[in-house]
Amino acid sequence: MSATDHRPAAGVLLLCRAEPDRVRPSAQLLGKPLLLAPAGEDWSVLVPGAESWRDEGEELSVLTADWAHALTVAESWPVVGLWWDDAEAGFVVAAAFRRTVAHTWHADGTPPPGAEEAMTALRARLGLDPVLDGAALDRLIEPDADIDAPARALGLVAVLARAGLQLGAGLAPGTDAPLLREAAAALPATETVEWPGWRDALRAGLDESERGMLGAWTRGPRAKALGVAEIAAGVSVALCARRAGRRGWAAAGWALAADGVLTLAYDRWRERM
Repeated sequence: MSATDHRPAAGVLLLCRAEPDRVRPSAQLLGKPLLLAPAGEDWSVLVPGAESWRDEGEELSVLTADWAHALTVAESWPVVGLWWDDAEAGFVVAAAFRRTVAHTWHADGTPPPGAEEAMTALRARLGLDPVLDGAALDRLIEPDADIDAPARALGLVAVLARAGLQLGAGLAPGTDAPLLREAAAALPATETVEWPGWRDALRAGLDESERGMLGAWTRGPRAKALGVAEIAAGVSVALCARRAGRRGWAAAGWALAADGVLTLAYDRWRERM
């Protein structure tokens, strides 16, 4: 049987180096039912819903890589995607537009080519300790037929625990998919994430961006005051520069005024959403 059969022994965990509020908008864009739960300070975990991985013809490793990449393509935080079945296990690490790196542990304990590169990328993108964590990661790619693939994935979770990852009870590599979903659903802060439609997704994304450091200047009283000030200053600069024959300053003034108009228009548009 191939990995595309999605046997009960198979499972996926998406470990996100961000709080759930930051992960939610990206998770919604996947268009798949997911369970989202906090997993320690600055960590979240996503567990695929019942029908999330039944894309016919997709291997579990490829599907996990696609999801991890999609979650981080417009974000600054990385994702480690763990997958396993009854023969193999592996991980992918994705971070923004950097190349997604994957690694597979075979059932016989032999590491595939590129194992060291994958561990180096994992350590660098998660900011792990290059000495202590690096040594622990190196042990996970040593040939050893007595250590099966899920056990190595568990070892990776143990290394990430030193970086703050705390998975809830029952969320562990080697657990079959239905039990993973039951365990995730039983956690007190778990929520279901689904595609909300373009309007709600856009609103959620804008809400998240407006909670940033500059959010107060893009919407609300400060944004209105800023927009009015930009229009007044821009028009004044443009008119004075025009009388003095300075075309460059005049263009800069009109650009400043236009930015003020856009600021006011955005604030009004958001009030109507």
